[in-house]
Amino acid sequence: MVKKVFLILRMIKIEHTVFALPFAFMGALLAARGWPNGRQIFWILVAMVGIRSAAMAFNRLVDADIDAANQRTRNREIPRGALEKTEVWIFVAVSSLVFILAAHNLNRLCFILSPLALAVTFFYSFSKRFTWLSHLILGGSIGLAPVGGWLAVAGSFDPIAFLLGAAVLFWIGGFDIVYACQDYDFDCNHMLKSIPQRWGIGRALKISEICHLITFALLVTVGILAGLGPAYYLGLVLILAFLITQHFIVSEKDLSRVNLSFFTMNGLISMVIFVATVLSL
Repeated sequence: MVKKVFLILRMIKIEHTVFALPFAFMGALLAARGWPNGRQIFWILVAMVGIRSAAMAFNRLVDADIDAANQRTRNREIPRGALEKTEVWIFVAVSSLVFILAAHNLNRLCFILSPLALAVTFFYSFSKRFTWLSHLILGGSIGLAPVGGWLAVAGSFDPIAFLLGAAVLFWIGGFDIVYACQDYDFDCNHMLKSIPQRWGIGRALKISEICHLITFALLVTVGILAGLGPAYYLGLVLILAFLITQHFIVSEKDLSRVNLSFFTMNGLISMVIFVATVLSL
């Protein structure tokens, strides 16, 4: 059982929670204008781990046949038989219940909206089959993190939370476009829709750059509306440098450093924006 759990955690890349978690806590920090209480911090953490785990495992189930056909992904746990689909379905159900429990322990509105949040994150897994906007659907589902963090503390919505969610939408969507360039030939051959498949790798990389320019502009707007101080804007300078570097090291003719762009740079971006917000507040 322990071995199976570790296989599932490896399959869903539990360490990649670092992309969304800092933004969830950023939303909570801005709503509280400081640190939320310990109870809120705990249940926000549980909620984030629960919904991301459920969504990622669900995605692996839905895409199992596609992963098996793709040279890059055929060694994942379900295609190679290391995990049975039934086991993963149980994990999805348990993770979803953990998320709903966490939402219940935050406030009534979080609890009421928790099934909708799950539905949005699950919906992404089907989107590549019918729209090349799937990258932005992924970004939108992860963009719920800061909105949820704000809602968990304030119990109500605010334009700042939605602007921060939009920043995450274009940030995630932008680097998912870059990541999808690796599967350009596969997507074309199997009628799967993506921006690289629709517009070609060169144009896709340009679209990704535009997405990240929008992200930066939205983060600046959040800082202005939230009245954040110099530390926040210093963090934005670092983030702009990371975004520029991310696009500099990947080109249409050389996708060999996509993983460096995807994992390292974006992990740094999420941590920098969180620390900058903490220092500013």
